[in-house]
Amino acid sequence: MNRLAILPSSSVPPPVAASAPPAVDPAEVAPEDWNDWRWQLRHSITTGEQLAALVTLTDDERAGIAAAPGLFRIGTTPYYFSLVDRAHPACPVRRQIIPTGLEARIRPEELEDPLGEETHNPTPALIHKYPDRVLLLAVDRCAIYCRHCNRRRLVGGDAPPTRDELEQAFDYIARTRRVRDVLISGGDPLCLSTAKLDYILTRLRQIPHVEIIRLGTRVPVVLPMRITGQGGDELVAMLRRHHPLFVNTHFNHARELTPLARAACEKLVDAGIPVGNQTVLLRGINSSVRSLRRLMRELIKTRVRPYYLFQGDTVAGTDHLRTSIETAQELMAGLRGWMSGMAVPQLVLDAPGGGGKIPIGPNHLVETHADRVVVRSYRGALVDYPQPLERDATVPYDEVFFAGEPEDDDREGGPDA
Repeated sequence: MNRLAILPSSSVPPPVAASAPPAVDPAEVAPEDWNDWRWQLRHSITTGEQLAALVTLTDDERAGIAAAPGLFRIGTTPYYFSLVDRAHPACPVRRQIIPTGLEARIRPEELEDPLGEETHNPTPALIHKYPDRVLLLAVDRCAIYCRHCNRRRLVGGDAPPTRDELEQAFDYIARTRRVRDVLISGGDPLCLSTAKLDYILTRLRQIPHVEIIRLGTRVPVVLPMRITGQGGDELVAMLRRHHPLFVNTHFNHARELTPLARAACEKLVDAGIPVGNQTVLLRGINSSVRSLRRLMRELIKTRVRPYYLFQGDTVAGTDHLRTSIETAQELMAGLRGWMSGMAVPQLVLDAPGGGGKIPIGPNHLVETHADRVVVRSYRGALVDYPQPLERDATVPYDEVFFAGEPEDDDREGGPDA
């Protein structure tokens, strides 16, 4: 394993450290320490001094680090930093860790809360934007603070949700029968202790109408030893007790799919936990057809299903990382049809202000007529597709199959959108 010099820190990433301790020779790091997820978090790299001791910073990176205090958090595990190509500032891992001066440039259109979450939170730790699902903010810490994070206003703080705030969230879910699906995020829920996460999952499983629970986590990417190392068996066994449970993770580049990261994903899948991936399209980092094809193919080989390809959110200080919509659609056109459909994610943008996820893939429907439509194939050919003669799509057996049940849109409680 390529264990770079790492620098000890006293705790899980503090807001800003005044200075950094001397670098530690990687040869002095025992394998049992390196593979201990708690050791990785205790030794998180959180300061410019630490970064400068590990890599020769560019002037642009130094400007970004200087602008960080008061604007955004820096932090990564030693493991994830070991994936950095120290010879190339364009390294996709490096660019997700180290800010540049452009991050201090904030456009008027950019927002601290780009998804309008703070207008959809019925309790302090809960967001309810969609009719049948909610987002539970279970923790305010991550193993890495990504340069493109859409929740940077919240993560890395010093005020995690209290037990009372979590209970308020559970009470809301319990009395809102419309909620079928709970996504646990934050922060990263796999940074919680196994016991704390078990408590949260147990409380949710006590609510009869909660059908699906999902975990949103980047731990398989940046801290895979949480799953493969000490305590990993206990964690996975606990998760299995709460099926149906799904994990959505966040690989952005094939460079992140190390043998250890693959092993973490496969361990979850072997436990019957489906793993999906949500990639953020990042300009200059993964914004090429070649890069995206490689990532999606490698994910499928690891039994991780590409789920979403996100157009970058309008987060304050991230304009330089976003591609144009036209570019995103062109990139997507280089995936669909050229790869197995299982390897093709859905291209979406998350509408500012809480509008939700909106598909923005290439439009293959060229013309619509009463008797036919004209579609464009993935190779660009125009093809006629005949319309059916009959248009009535009523399902007569619905009256039997759903007898006595209310319409889905009429379930009690929750917002209408």
